Order: sequence, then C-alpha cells, then structure tokens
Amino acid sequence: MKIKTYKPSEINSCREASKISAAILDELNHLIAVGITTDEIDNFCLDRIKKLGGLPAPLFYRGFPKSTCTSLNRVICHGIPSKNRKLEEGDILNVDVTTIIDGWHGDSSRMYKVGNISVKAQNLCNITHSCLIESLKVIKVGSSISLIGKKIEEIAHPNNFSVVRDFCGHGVGLNFHENPSILHYYDKDYDDIKFVDGMIFTVEPMINAGKYHSKILNDGWTAVTKDKTLSAQYEHTVYINGDKIEILTESPNGVFYN
Repeated sequence: MKIKTYKPSEINSCREASKISAAILDELNHLIAVGITTDEIDNFCLDRIKKLGGLPAPLFYRGFPKSTCTSLNRVICHGIPSKNRKLEEGDILNVDVTTIIDGWHGDSSRMYKVGNISVKAQNLCNITHSCLIESLKVIKVGSSISLIGKKIEEIAHPNNFSVVRDFCGHGVGLNFHENPSILHYYDKDYDDIKFVDGMIFTVEPMINAGKYHSKILNDGWTAVTKDKTLSAQYEHTVYINGDKIEILTESPNGVFYN
C-alpha cells in the first residue's frame, strides 16, 4: 500500500482548509437550537465556506447532494441535510464539514447537543470524544496503524458501547479520501501498516449505544444503526510532522467539545 506523504512546506493550504472547517464548526455553537432545520445548518456552512475562500468537498462528491453531512441521533454518518427536519429538544447532532482550499482538504466533525439531552446520550458523546482524543496519543512514526482501533475499543467496550466497522478514517490531502484506511476497531491485518512521517489523515470514531451494525437508507447515503440506538462521532484531521502530531482541525476557540 502506497501512503502519500507531504512536507510541512507543502501543506499550507491544507492547514488553511482545516482551520476554516474548524472555525465554522465553532460558529455552529451559536446557530444550533431547537427549531432550526438541518438544511439551514447546511446553507450556513456553505455560505461561510464560500466567504472564507473555500469550496465544500461533499457537494456533488460521488453524487452527494449537500455541502455538509448532518447526522441526527441514530444516524451514524452521511446524513443528508433536510428542510423537513427541525431540531428537537434532546437531539444529538453530528455536523461534518470538509473545506477545499487550492485543492487541499480539511475534514472535521463534532457533536452538538440540542437543549437538555438524556444521560445516556451525554455519556455516549463523552466516551466518543474520549475515543478520539486518546487514540490520537498512540500515533507515532513506526507504530502500527492498528493501535488506533485497539485504543478506541479499550475505551468504548467497557462502557457497553460498540465501534462502527462499516466506516473508517482515511488519508486526506489533495484528495478527499486517500490511503490508508484508519480503522476504529482492532484488525490484526493492519499491524504491519505503520505510521510514516508526512502522513495526513482523519481519525473519526463512530460509536453506537447499541450494537455496531449499520444499514444504508433508501437515499443511498444515510447510514443508521440497525438496532435504532443512538450514535455519535468526533473527527480531526491530523498531520505527522516528525515527532510531532499536529491536529490541523483544532478548535480556534477551544470548544471542540462542550
């Protein structure tokens, strides 16, 4: 498997794209509330991406019809924004924003809580965030990519949550999706694939309150939990710069998780 690598001097536009995605996700904290539609969220993100000089990567990607993914409650990922779905008290929502600047991609997502949410939903968000943050700590040049999945399972499983297997993180850069796949569960076949200096990739664990199984709805995109339980996801784009691990999509206001 060939893994693309990039020198620090080459990725300035990737840094900028990632900063824009992170800044827009910060801004959504002031927008998301009971009564707003997921389509209004998508339109806001599209407008901000354009005003900041970027393009929305999801729009028309393999036929996807919107600029962001908005995944509510039992939706695992790739939820399509809709004019017909208003946010309700107790919802949990993932918004996934990927900005393109000069061909470079910056990809991030995070959870938003609508009003007062259930204890179980709050715990799911807490554990999912921990899965992301703790798994980033195992990244090191020469270490196995499989360590990410192992760490995530070590956190999710004792809390009686499951790790989605049908979707994964990925290399990113001049393409939306590049090698390697970053599995969020342990697979020994990935033990021999190592982190290398100059990699850019996403880590984006999707954690379910029930079982890990998923299904795709008739729209061909929306992935939901098969057992209709809640799902949550947090995502960062990261860059291996020698012995440093740079989180390119860090929140500019320190509100990635709140």
